[in-house]
Amino acid sequence: MPQHWPAADIARMILDGFDDYREHFRQITDGARARFEQAKWQEAQIASAARINLYEEKVGETVARLRSTFEADTLLDDSCWPLVKSAYITLIDLRFDDELSETWYNSIFCGLFSHDLISDGCMFIHTTRPSLRRARAAQTRTYKPQGRLAGMLASVFADYRFSEEYADLPGDLRRLEAQLRDNLPDWVCKDPELSVELFTSVLYRNKGAYLVGRIYTQDEQWPLVIPLLHREGRGIQIDALITDEADVSIIFSFTRSYFMVDVPVPAEFIGFLKRILPGKHIAELYTSIGFYKHGKSEFYRALINHLANTDDQFIMAPGVRGMVMSVFTLPGFNTVFKIIKDRFSPSKNVDRATVIEKYRLVKSVDRVGRMADTQEFADFRFPLSKFEPACLEELLEVAATTVSVEDDTVLIRHCWTERRMTPLNLYLEHANPAQVREALEDYGLAIKQLAAANIFPGDMLLKNFGVTRHGRVVFYDYDEICFLTEANFRHIPLPRTPEDEMASEPWYSIGPLDVFPEEFPPFLFADAGQRKLFDQLHGELYNADYWKSLQEAIRAGKVIDVFPYRRKGLDNE
Repeated sequence: MPQHWPAADIARMILDGFDDYREHFRQITDGARARFEQAKWQEAQIASAARINLYEEKVGETVARLRSTFEADTLLDDSCWPLVKSAYITLIDLRFDDELSETWYNSIFCGLFSHDLISDGCMFIHTTRPSLRRARAAQTRTYKPQGRLAGMLASVFADYRFSEEYADLPGDLRRLEAQLRDNLPDWVCKDPELSVELFTSVLYRNKGAYLVGRIYTQDEQWPLVIPLLHREGRGIQIDALITDEADVSIIFSFTRSYFMVDVPVPAEFIGFLKRILPGKHIAELYTSIGFYKHGKSEFYRALINHLANTDDQFIMAPGVRGMVMSVFTLPGFNTVFKIIKDRFSPSKNVDRATVIEKYRLVKSVDRVGRMADTQEFADFRFPLSKFEPACLEELLEVAATTVSVEDDTVLIRHCWTERRMTPLNLYLEHANPAQVREALEDYGLAIKQLAAANIFPGDMLLKNFGVTRHGRVVFYDYDEICFLTEANFRHIPLPRTPEDEMASEPWYSIGPLDVFPEEFPPFLFADAGQRKLFDQLHGELYNADYWKSLQEAIRAGKVIDVFPYRRKGLDNE
């Protein structure tokens, strides 16, 4: 090893790059309040996409800076990188965002080296951060009603003020008090030890702002979320009060865009969220507030821990085999792994590069609660023993350029992970009539809400949608998605002659982006009963004029409201 190998200088430059990223991340995030107050909804969408793209941009800049500063022989001597890691640990030990800085370091290392060199000696495969941390910053406000719920709520909204006035604060407070009494057992509201704890910073997403916290007594607790809306020209409205854990979990769902929120100490805020949402994995919680790369780190650590401590084996995922993707899963781990096949079905007019582009697009658009978030990974290595033989055989057959076996290791060169759901077609096979109606109602709503957010799913077959544990229908197959405004919705032309009507081929030209909604019913539903029911529930989806009207609204700059909670007694304006 060279006598003066610059480990400390490299570590410092990596951390300087992280500080630059964090500062730009904060600037975008801090602008969320003004965008909410000024009702700049299109700017909010642009900012959300910019913040997602920021990470890779800043990683690229830092890697380039390292390459231009240090000789290649020095920088790429991997035997010296344990020294860089050691120097870096010293630099981050007193930081409030130390766990995020470990993930950043990993990204820089992977930007410099092949994934073949991944090891805990050079990187942070396992975190060096303590699992239990001392409190380092007060991030919450606590309110004690002492029998006066109305006074307590008034105190809350005296603390959470905006440049825009509340439209009807007295009326909103009366409604919130009634909802609070309806939501909680009667004795709780009278408990002298009742307390409300709210995170100091407001969370912003799309057109909403959210106060997030908990209600607790000495013996029990409930999550608490209070959404706020800015009705242009009418001020700010307190929209609801939510205390049901399942409903709050949906607000933090993997199907939604990431919140903008000022988080001085990320680990403490995630710990706070974990206390009120114990069913959420911390990977999902980090991702929900925009730290999606650290969410990947936590996901990977949970995955390797699961494999090390269970006998679980990878199997092919249930459902119809995909024409573009091959999908496998771990029965005890609530995730599917998707890899691109070497050859696609002839009916698919896409190539590998296009599929990758479509999946990456989903990351940066508003998913409106209807598209599963994805994480992209390269060079996963798993023990050969962790694959059920039939699963491995199928993967090697359909994706030999992506999957290979090296001694006792299976290498997955490229894949996406998504939350596992029940495919909608399988769900309907076992559903009772009420469940069928509810699922088809939500299926249609999913298509409509995606369309209103300028997303056209392309392939709308039932098998490409899943049902979550909360019963929501979510789209998860992205190889044919496009912006709604790119599609050309057409009515089927009238036949010119009787021969046209009887012909096996269309008598009219069809462009690559042409869509004929009249063709949807037999295409979507083999079951005549389901087809008839869906026509009753969402028949307008079969009309090209419906889709054109949405396109016109989007081109006019309209940004829709899609609420991630039930709005009791309020219109969905």
